[in-house]
Amino acid sequence: HERAARSQEAVRASRREAGECRRQLQARLAEMESLRGAHQSLERQLQELEERHSAEAAGLQDTIGQLEDDLRNTKNEMARHLREYQDLLNVKMALDIEIAAYRKLLEGEETLFSTGSVGLSELNPLPNPTYSFQPRGFSSST
Repeated sequence: HERAARSQEAVRASRREAGECRRQLQARLAEMESLRGAHQSLERQLQELEERHSAEAAGLQDTIGQLEDDLRNTKNEMARHLREYQDLLNVKMALDIEIAAYRKLLEGEETLFSTGSVGLSELNPLPNPTYSFQPRGFSSST
């Protein structure tokens, strides 16, 4: 009888221990499922972030390409403007040389008129001439 009581007590203790182990196992399984769900959520977030960053990187690469094209076009345009400016400067210098030559011719004519029998005042019969030639010296910056 005593032995049966001890065995029954041992069985009850084993059942309590088994029940406790089952509860711990269920708690661990629930915790594991929770962690598995969190892990999957984090994996999805990581994948979304990687996709978003890849898209942003591609967009930035496109922007860089466009800016490089714009820079190249601006450089070409500046070179064209510089060539046009140089052409205009060459035309201006040629005109300045031509103007200087005409001034020298006019100065020679003025000298001829002032030393000759006919003066400039006799060529212009108006009392207040609207044009008066005033020779200036030519100075070139080149």
